This record gives sequence, structure tokens and C-alpha cells, in this order.
Amino acid sequence: MNKDIILGLLIPFIGTTLGAACVFFMKDEINPKVQKALSGFAAGVMVAASIWSLLMPAMEMVNEKMGRMSWIPASVGFLIGVFFLLFLDSAIPHQHIDSDKPEGLKNESLRRTTMMVLAVVIHNIPEGMAVGVSFAGVIYGHGQVTMTQALVLAIGIAIQNFPEGAIISMPLKSVGSSRNKAFWAGVGSGAVEPIAAVITILLSQIMIPILPYLLAFAAGAMFYVVVEELIPEATGEGENHTNVGTLGFAAGFVIMMILDVMLG
Repeated sequence: MNKDIILGLLIPFIGTTLGAACVFFMKDEINPKVQKALSGFAAGVMVAASIWSLLMPAMEMVNEKMGRMSWIPASVGFLIGVFFLLFLDSAIPHQHIDSDKPEGLKNESLRRTTMMVLAVVIHNIPEGMAVGVSFAGVIYGHGQVTMTQALVLAIGIAIQNFPEGAIISMPLKSVGSSRNKAFWAGVGSGAVEPIAAVITILLSQIMIPILPYLLAFAAGAMFYVVVEELIPEATGEGENHTNVGTLGFAAGFVIMMILDVMLG
């Protein structure tokens, strides 16, 4: 692989790293309304990315062969992703929250953050594979895929990865991790992308046929975390209910929709 392709494979990882670095500018305690806004924004980003970067490409990849039945890989992969995260959520013990015991709140927050990290990592694997497929097209496609097209995709994913890096590192810091540990956790979640991209290029003939299912699988995992964790966190309940999270969701969704469509 030449230097341009290697740089292209690293672009999404750079986006995640820059997002994770936001933890160094975060205060020790986050204002509850800011936390709800961030949770809502993260939910909006995940939903938009799942639709425009994962589900729609999954259906487009098989549209020529399957026509009106192109929804099958997307539906199957999506449901598998949801049930896989449901299994993980059940396997990770839920801590009872006692208002008189702050450690209970901390443990529950840590569990939520762990689920989010797992979802983002799962999401990043097929995204890395998507980048790998595009650059495999540059290498083996005989001109059907240009370097510019592959780089645009990589840059678009990098922009999407910026908030994802922050989504991981900032909550980890808020539940007690050091800034360095939280930063490296965010970096680590993005490291799977270039690895997956390289593996996809090396095994392109094997991986490409199942990529639609993998993209939809990631979308299902993302949706599960959004509905189960982020939306309740963003809106709150009873006296803690607020519309700040809803506005954050709208902002995250619209921004990612615009970026995905413009750079897609």
C-alpha cells in the first residue's frame, strides 16, 4: 500500500483521537443540564449515523442484486445487533441505585458507559471495513473507485468519529477515571477502524459479500444504546425532566444528517 492509502486508512482514527482529547478541557463536574444535552446530542449523532452511514449503504450494496428485497440484509443485521446488545446488557450486572449511596449511582453510570463503549467499538468495526472496501476498490477496482471518493468517505467518517471519541472519554472521566485513562479509552475505541480496514483489504474477496449485514449489525447495536441508555439519560424523569436533551438530540441528528449527505 502506498502512503496515500495508509494516510486515508488513518483519517477516521485521527477523528476519534481528536474527539477523545476533549476530555482534557472538561471540568471535574459536568452541569446536569450539559450532561443531558451531551447525551441527547450523542443519541442524535448515533441515530443519524446509523441511518445514513450504515442502514442505507447496507441496502444500496445489495439493491442491484436483490431489488425490492434489499431490506433483508439490513433487517437481519439490525435485529442481530439489537439482540446482541440486549444479551450484553443482561450479562453485565445492573447495580441497584440507592440515593443514599453515591457509589450506587457511580456504578450504574459506569455500566452505562461500558455499554456505550461496546456499542461504539462494534460500530467502528464495520465502519473501518467500509473504509477498507473503498480503498480495496481503489487498489483492485480498475478505476471504478477513485482515490478522491475513498478519501471523502474516510473524511466523512472522521467527522462523525469526533463526537464519538468525546462520547466515550468524557463520561469515563465523570465516573472517576483519570483524564489520561479516559483519553486512551477513547483512542482505543477508534483503533479498531484502521485494523478492520487493513484486514478487509487483505481479505476483500471474503469480507465484501457480508459487509451489508455487518453495517446493519452496527446500526442495531447503536439504536439499542440510544433507546435503552441515552434517551432516558437525556430527558430525565419526574422533577428531573428537561427538554435540553431533546434539543441536543435534534442538533446532533441534523448535524450528522447534513454531514453524511454532503460528504456521502
